[in-house]
Amino acid sequence: MTPPPPRLLIARLLLAILVGAVAAHGRLLPASDGLQRTADDSIAALRLPSESEGCEMTYGFLPCTDTAGGNLFLAVAYGFLMFKSATYLSAGSELLLEILGPGIVGGLFLPILGALPDALLILVSGLSGSKEVAQSQVLIGMGLLAGSTVMLLTILWGSCVVVGKCDLSENSTTVDSQDTKAFSLFGSGVSTDLQTSYAARIMAISVLPFIVVQIPSILKLQSGHRLTLLLGLIVAVLLLLTYCLYQIFQPWIQRRKLEYSRLKHVMSGLLKHAQMHTFGRLIDDDGRPNVSVIEKLFHKIDLDNDGSIERGELQAFIVGVNFEDIDLDSNLAADQVMADFDRSHNNFIEKGEFIDGVLRWLEEAKRAVAFSGVYSKKFMDDFHTTTRDEHTALLDKDEEDGESIENPTWTCFKAIALLLLGTAMAAAFADPLVDAVHNFSSATNIPSFFISFIAMPLATNSSEAVSAIIFASRKKQRTLSLTFSEVYGGVTMNNTLCLAVFLSLVYIRGLTWDFSSEVLVIFLVCIIMGLFTSFRTTFPLWMCFVAFLLYPLSLILVYILDYKFGWS
Repeated sequence: MTPPPPRLLIARLLLAILVGAVAAHGRLLPASDGLQRTADDSIAALRLPSESEGCEMTYGFLPCTDTAGGNLFLAVAYGFLMFKSATYLSAGSELLLEILGPGIVGGLFLPILGALPDALLILVSGLSGSKEVAQSQVLIGMGLLAGSTVMLLTILWGSCVVVGKCDLSENSTTVDSQDTKAFSLFGSGVSTDLQTSYAARIMAISVLPFIVVQIPSILKLQSGHRLTLLLGLIVAVLLLLTYCLYQIFQPWIQRRKLEYSRLKHVMSGLLKHAQMHTFGRLIDDDGRPNVSVIEKLFHKIDLDNDGSIERGELQAFIVGVNFEDIDLDSNLAADQVMADFDRSHNNFIEKGEFIDGVLRWLEEAKRAVAFSGVYSKKFMDDFHTTTRDEHTALLDKDEEDGESIENPTWTCFKAIALLLLGTAMAAAFADPLVDAVHNFSSATNIPSFFISFIAMPLATNSSEAVSAIIFASRKKQRTLSLTFSEVYGGVTMNNTLCLAVFLSLVYIRGLTWDFSSEVLVIFLVCIIMGLFTSFRTTFPLWMCFVAFLLYPLSLILVYILDYKFGWS
């Protein structure tokens, strides 16, 4: 019997993963047995309790504790496991692109999988225990929702501006890869393309469900709370579907990734070719660049020996490189390499520009290979293979393209394994993490909202943050545009998918919606940063300090409104 094609097999299993992740948390934990603890109980920082002890083991076997130190340890341990689950989901999603292409996968499944750890943590924060316990623990879910959104738009956004800053020209546009003005607040900054501002506008619109749920509080109505919860849920789901459809039919983010991946693959091919045909190795045994070999490569490309490389000379060299694994347009490749190396914009690549450009790409190669865990003396071959896979993954394939993938069965199996592992870890450790945070809050008398606001986004968004900062460090408008687009996309998914999960939880369990201060913080940060980014494409360095400042101000505002004015 002929096995189903990888495309159909993955589509079925992907649906099962998403359904299984939600079904995994269908259990209800009983409330505390109310037994009195003895004074000796506080001595044990971490233990496996007997039935007579007060704390309850998650799933009946995971350790629990009543002490602050023990719960801090558990929160860090479970947080690390949630971080690993997010990493596995991200890796599996990228491999999934190799089979299904960027259309439906890039627009629908990948954003959902990226937000899955946050959504599961929000779900389990109010799913277990009695209604009173759920009402107490659901603050953790709201803290994660608010903390993730605020962190992306403040700390991560500002960090990307700092690491990606370039010199600003007289017409207020950045000069790619030129950073000579140090920390000039008005003389350096970042630029993005116009489409990135569209992503920021979509992000700003996505706060609409928050406004809907707050209508009774805004108008001081005594009734209609459940109705507005339901309306907010419907609006969030509709916005989520609209955003996914927009991503499917207008996949400009995927096209931008494809453009950058093509440049990476061209450069990896050129470096691999240079490694094989020049006199010496580009990297020595200690991992240091060999500048003398890079200079020999420059003179090899400079056919007329005039001390600079023209576009025709570069294209001739690219044509001489054998790119059997992709259909390469040498004209486009030459244009991309010229744009990447020619920082003086005189249509020539000077010797210094060439050396600096090759050194940047060698660092990119070492980082990419080291990240994948396969660093070796043959790392140039490994880098070329990695970039080829990335390029293949982002191509807009038709139905027959899946058969052109090298070893599609293994790719299919690896993608499914990573997605299953990431989903299983997220589903298994979301509940213990919520319990540990709640218990730590009880032991220290620190409100659980503030703990989850600060700490839990580090567990679920760290891999995306590292990837964004690496992209921004390229100091190119196209990579910065991709970086900020994905930041805005992450916030949009928080405001639609994660909020929809939270509203469903509150509505179905009949919990009280009492999060006015938290909603106000999310609304203010999204609107302020949305106005900053929706109508301009250049951001001077001083704007990063505005973003950084919004983070502590958000915490202070929630504290004042809840504990001084009694909004909570």
